[in-house]
Amino acid sequence: MEFLYEFGLFAAKSIWVVISVVILLIGVVAVLPRRHPPAPDSGHLVVRHVNEFYRELRRAIDMQLKNPKAVHKEFRQAEKRKAKEAQAKSKKQTQDDKSSKPDVKRTLFVLDFKGDLAASKVEELRREITALLVRDDKPNEVLVRLESQGGMVHSYGFAASQLSRIKEAGVQLTVAVDRVAASGGYMMAVVANRILAAPFAVVGSVGVVAELPNAHRLLKKFDIDYEVYTAGDHKRPVTMFGENTDEGIKKFTDEMVDTHELFKEFVTTHRDVVDTEKISTGETWFGKRALELNLVDELQTSDQYIMAASEESEVFEVQWVPHKKPFNVVMDRLSGAISVVTSLFRRLIK
Repeated sequence: MEFLYEFGLFAAKSIWVVISVVILLIGVVAVLPRRHPPAPDSGHLVVRHVNEFYRELRRAIDMQLKNPKAVHKEFRQAEKRKAKEAQAKSKKQTQDDKSSKPDVKRTLFVLDFKGDLAASKVEELRREITALLVRDDKPNEVLVRLESQGGMVHSYGFAASQLSRIKEAGVQLTVAVDRVAASGGYMMAVVANRILAAPFAVVGSVGVVAELPNAHRLLKKFDIDYEVYTAGDHKRPVTMFGENTDEGIKKFTDEMVDTHELFKEFVTTHRDVVDTEKISTGETWFGKRALELNLVDELQTSDQYIMAASEESEVFEVQWVPHKKPFNVVMDRLSGAISVVTSLFRRLIK
């Protein structure tokens, strides 16, 4: 028991030392001379060749199941065979064929969008789309793996506009919903030429919702007045602390109804196969039911689609990685270190 007591004391002191070091480092970072902030578009583009990734996966499995030397030999032979076939195909081109456009393998670019309430990842999305469209050689197709439960109307409206840029450039746009595309997420999805969904992905929620707590009666109980001064009859129809009038509440609900109508019109414009009145109740459906309502076009996961496409297309994943500020980098590393220390401590005292 005395040993456990001493060990507990030592562990407690160690934690306090770690906390003190963290506080000291934060203080040092805070007083460091500040550099000019990075440009809003600072970051870098990461591109991964999915076909090559699949080949490496197959090779890794084969290396475990077969003789590694034999696998390596087969791999080299296959690469040489492909090179010879390409060379032979090139030689077969006659002088007449040189004027014609050579065969080019189609390209599929894969983007990811995981949305929060403010659709904050739209900044990365807009740069990824720009990187694809700024090239003279446009992709044949863009697949967006979309996951979002929705959020602010203006934020998701802007995100949907970014996807529209792909279609306006004459590029086929496919959206894959593996988990959820509801409300603002579905607003983005309907822009696509084709929507894929996993069988139990959540789709729909074509509706508008607003929640606003009101503390007026609580303030009144303690004789606290809360005054709101506005210029304009409908500048702020409802408030969190003031007394909401029937006129203000009506104006607020009218605006919500108008927003809902705009949402329905947007869905109808981009997806005319949907019975908008039937699906605009704010409900959500699983993938299979969504297919029956024409909310999606096919039940298929993004993995299935990409693997099938890789047989005839060159597939690339594209991601814009924004540069982090030095302070945020330090904080992320400190947070990771604290998590490791805490985890070790919990294991030791068990």
